[in-house]
Amino acid sequence: MSRILLLQGNQAVVEGAIAAGVKFYGGYPITPSTEIAEQLALRLPQVGGKFMQTEDEIAGLGTVIGASMAGKKAMTATSGPGFSLKQEMLGLACSAEIPCVIVNVQRVGPATGQPTSPAQGEVMQTRWGTHGDHWLITVSPSSVPECFDLTLRAVALSEKYRCPVILLMDEVIGHMREKIELPDNYDEIPQAERKRPTCAPEDYLAYGCEEGSKVPAIADFGSGYRWHVSGLVHDETGFPKGTGEATRTSQDRLRTKLEDNLDDIVQVENYRMEDAEFAVVAFGGAARTAYEAVDMARKEGLKVGFVRPITIWPFAEKQMQELAGKVKGILVHELNCGQYVLEVERAVAGKVPVSLYAKYDNESATPAELLAEIKKAMA
Repeated sequence: MSRILLLQGNQAVVEGAIAAGVKFYGGYPITPSTEIAEQLALRLPQVGGKFMQTEDEIAGLGTVIGASMAGKKAMTATSGPGFSLKQEMLGLACSAEIPCVIVNVQRVGPATGQPTSPAQGEVMQTRWGTHGDHWLITVSPSSVPECFDLTLRAVALSEKYRCPVILLMDEVIGHMREKIELPDNYDEIPQAERKRPTCAPEDYLAYGCEEGSKVPAIADFGSGYRWHVSGLVHDETGFPKGTGEATRTSQDRLRTKLEDNLDDIVQVENYRMEDAEFAVVAFGGAARTAYEAVDMARKEGLKVGFVRPITIWPFAEKQMQELAGKVKGILVHELNCGQYVLEVERAVAGKVPVSLYAKYDNESATPAELLAEIKKAMA
């Protein structure tokens, strides 16, 4: 059985977290993500979970890392300024391979910016925000139902690949309300479980991988297995190792455990692309405009299609290269001064013209505005 509800995107994230088995939230309220913390403070105790409002954004992710090390599915939520503060802890989660989910409901920046206006200014920050080479996953919903679905997926990917996963939203997606159908009983939803050790505690290597795998089993703190956690470069024991070989070996495994599984990780939606001669690329809140703009273009006889990256990072390299072989031009639409377009241009490598429609005036584009930009790019 199921139920039909009218929910905000932020509320759908909460329900997705509960359905995914999240049992801990640590964070600090910040617009426009506050409803996630507010609702999880209510919902988590109902399912035996814990909610902690921390003294600041840094501690918020720190508590999430600790809860995950203790074996709990854990998450936090924030927006631009808070996401900036979390970067050092995000790097620790990447290095120590701690599963966790960070929701970033973007707003206009930089600094305080416009807390109640939509933007997509953290596209590059989600990939490169913390220092040093690191690898993680970012997914971006474009509807309220997808907020639920991608929260489930974010938790599952995090547990499977032992890495942070960022759910990249924006103020429009977080605060808009849509109809959503949810199951009455979340117990029927398959639960993602991290790989746990099967060896004896004395034989456990915290970062040792089974043959054919690049994702090590992770033991719960307090379960009888001991392991050392450090932000320093470490070997399979978890203890610091200062050699160049250790650095190279660690970095290669952290990178390839995702690169070797791009077919599983990267998701892209194609809309009206069967005979398209021109393509719009947009994600998140900006994608909502693109559907209608493409429909309007079709009514005028223009063979326009739409490609929506659902996975932002790792970048949909193969899909964009294939797109360049099918169309005569690409228009990237995003709510910033131009970030994702740089990756599209790099992947396309000059095979077809790539244009940018950058909207950064506190508002989403209208379908008519985007249609005008499509016509301009096709001219």
